[in-house]
Amino acid sequence: MFTLSNCLTFARFPLAFLFAYGSPMARLWAVLLAMFTDSIDGFIARRSHTATRFGAVLDPVMDKFFVYVCLTVLLMESYLAPWQACAMVSRDVALFLFAIYLTALRKWKNYPFRSILWGKISTAVQFMTLIALVLNVSIPTAFYTIFIVMGIFALYELFTAERITIKK
Repeated sequence: MFTLSNCLTFARFPLAFLFAYGSPMARLWAVLLAMFTDSIDGFIARRSHTATRFGAVLDPVMDKFFVYVCLTVLLMESYLAPWQACAMVSRDVALFLFAIYLTALRKWKNYPFRSILWGKISTAVQFMTLIALVLNVSIPTAFYTIFIVMGIFALYELFTAERITIKK
């Protein structure tokens, strides 16, 4: 449980609080460090042969925790409208729908947890958007629809991968 990769993943927990209570520069560093730990934790786990199901679940949970804390702070400070925050987490709605599907069909226990391409892309875009918001960069309203599209692509990827897993 306390492998280097999991420790890097756990690091996003205090980084979320740094974002919540820090200055704009501290917030920028919190997002950059969260991006860094997210980009290398899985690589280290695979490279050191310490990848586990626990780590595969922990990584997206910590990503979501970090992003949700950041979005809550930005909502409270009026940097984001509620619909924009909802759009940014629309991929998570897709994941939740897929989890309901797995649970309903009793496939949850045997499902091989792994990252998906559209999950990685949407997380990267979430982090980049957080950086832009921290730096007070104006983001066009239409930009937030990208998150909804990525959520749809993620749901499609999950169902496609699940069908391929069943056929094997």
